[in-house]
Amino acid sequence: MQIIYEYNDVTASSRLEAIAKEKLEHLHKKFNFIHRADVFFKVQNRTDDMQQICDIRLSMPGPRIFASTHAETFESAIAETVRDLDNQLQKTKDKMGIR
Repeated sequence: MQIIYEYNDVTASSRLEAIAKEKLEHLHKKFNFIHRADVFFKVQNRTDDMQQICDIRLSMPGPRIFASTHAETFESAIAETVRDLDNQLQKTKDKMGIR
């Protein structure tokens, strides 16, 4: 699976990439029909502390799947986004009838 990282108003970080890669590889083992992941890290000025944003778009046969999370840290945003994607992928897998 190919993973592409994009940073908007954030300095590139090999640590964030390693965390995202580990979690996405776990998803890929579970759902091997994923071809590519686009990971976006952003910072948004907000009144609460949820300024770190992680968006992930997965490419696979059929429609793309997208999830986005605001959190206090990028690490928690990555974890929550991957959890959301896992739920969406499970529904897609059930619908496609893949074992």
